[in-house]
Amino acid sequence: MPHSLLPTGRAGGVPALFSFFRRGPLALLLLGPLAGQGQATNPAKAVAKPVAAQPATRGRTTVDFAKGFTISYVPGGKVITILSPFEQKTTATRYLLVPRGAARPAGYADAIVLETPIRTLVGLSSMHVALADFLGAADVLVGLGSFKYASAPRVRQRIAAGKIIEAGQGKELNNEQLIAQHPDLVMATGWPGEGLARYQTLQAAGVPVMINSEWVESTPLGRAEWVKVMAALLNKEDVVNQKFGQVVRDYQRLAALGRRAARKPRVVVGLPFKDVWHVPDADSYMAQFLRDAGATYQWDKTKSPQGSLALSFEAVAPVALTADYWLQTGTATTQAEIAAQDARYAAFAPFKSGRLYNNNRRTNAQGSNDYWESGAVRPDLVLSDLIKILHPELLPTWQLFYYQQVK
Repeated sequence: MPHSLLPTGRAGGVPALFSFFRRGPLALLLLGPLAGQGQATNPAKAVAKPVAAQPATRGRTTVDFAKGFTISYVPGGKVITILSPFEQKTTATRYLLVPRGAARPAGYADAIVLETPIRTLVGLSSMHVALADFLGAADVLVGLGSFKYASAPRVRQRIAAGKIIEAGQGKELNNEQLIAQHPDLVMATGWPGEGLARYQTLQAAGVPVMINSEWVESTPLGRAEWVKVMAALLNKEDVVNQKFGQVVRDYQRLAALGRRAARKPRVVVGLPFKDVWHVPDADSYMAQFLRDAGATYQWDKTKSPQGSLALSFEAVAPVALTADYWLQTGTATTQAEIAAQDARYAAFAPFKSGRLYNNNRRTNAQGSNDYWESGAVRPDLVLSDLIKILHPELLPTWQLFYYQQVK
């Protein structure tokens, strides 16, 4: 395996909508221990030595950054505990992973039993595509919530070959189709007001459901570390220890580089949606990205019970008028499109200077933006892009992977 996983790449298109939410009380319920093309110089190599993650025994992994789940190894199996932060009191769901054909270990009466390695998976989010693809296990996917939000080439091939069903999402979820398919696991995304009770029809039919809430993590590495849940399900702990370990090392070196930059450019993020400008609050993983990239962010110390800060144009405009850079400009792909939404945007300093960058470079013909897929498990690449944008002199050979300039 090469020392670095950092590739370069090209693409374009439109990004998915995204809101930034804060963690809530996840940390109160910790129940246990816790790909690409090559290019020039590895920008992470010359930076300070990172803090090492905990060493893992062969065939096992440890959780070092994520707060929303735990993995423990017990006689005869593994226990994954998924924490849900959306209720007034954080709740936990346990999954007992047992080798296929083996007897269920004593105890764990409240746990949902899964036989490992899982052979078939329905993923209702593009994040679940990323988790499987990162581990070289895209073939385990037999269903997706929507074909539109899939970027991995192997998954697109399987869709074209009719090997993956489109299961629907939310109220459109096709329970009958899923029950007929009877996958080893359906992986869903956690949202406020939608717990396991939402999937009681599937569970009553013997189709287990796991709800992930990786997007609530407050750090990029914590969010990406959810790949270890997939690794435990697939018995690929050794693979994830190697590959994710490299991501961690690269990310931490890059963060050291960005954080010690002498200049800290001021940034503004996003565009209003229905007259509300949602910006990341202090505990969001995007705010952490900006810190690690060496940016000055107006709301870096502001927290919100809702996670994202719902601001008015009037609250953001004074910041945008004098900002150095404008990032993640909604669905717009040109400056003309931005100005067409509201002529006042043309007065913003980054608009005048052309320092607008959108995270939509890797969007395929179906409209799926790989930033929201592989970018979730490759925070090292995202951070490389941000440092290249804000401090181009620090990464002179890096070519933008997820971001592109809006002209």
